Amino acid sequence: MSSTVARWEPFRGLNTLQEQVNRLFEDNFTRSRSGQAELASWAPAVDIYETENELVVKADLPDVQEKDIDVRVENNTLTIHGERKFENDVHQDNYLRVERAYGTFTRSFSLPNTVHTEGIRAEYRNGVLSVRMPKREESKPKQIKISVSADGKK
Repeated sequence: MSSTVARWEPFRGLNTLQEQVNRLFEDNFTRSRSGQAELASWAPAVDIYETENELVVKADLPDVQEKDIDVRVENNTLTIHGERKFENDVHQDNYLRVERAYGTFTRSFSLPNTVHTEGIRAEYRNGVLSVRMPKREESKPKQIKISVSADGKK
């Protein structure tokens, strides 16, 4: 009577994972029949921070033209939409490596009720989009002065 011994193979799934990662990178940059670059959608990196008076979103958008950026606030959601276009002044066959992502992008963020949406400002400088959202007056922290009497009575 022969029995089959089940072997534990800790790296058995690794090949499949590697194949999936390779496929992801291959799919990210493909050539169409016309020879133009077609790249998967991408999402710019953002920093979001809060100060006493405002909420700030900074998005890295190098090589994106200001006219190709759309910033909207709708239903307490901030949406940044845009496109980084592939440079056509260099022939595609001359590229040795293409690692940057191109194409359209969309980032959306839910805003807290403390944001005063009417006062939102957006500025684009040196490839960085800064969206500044002031807080409503009633949501700003207020310091309360404590009065102290010498004998413990008011």
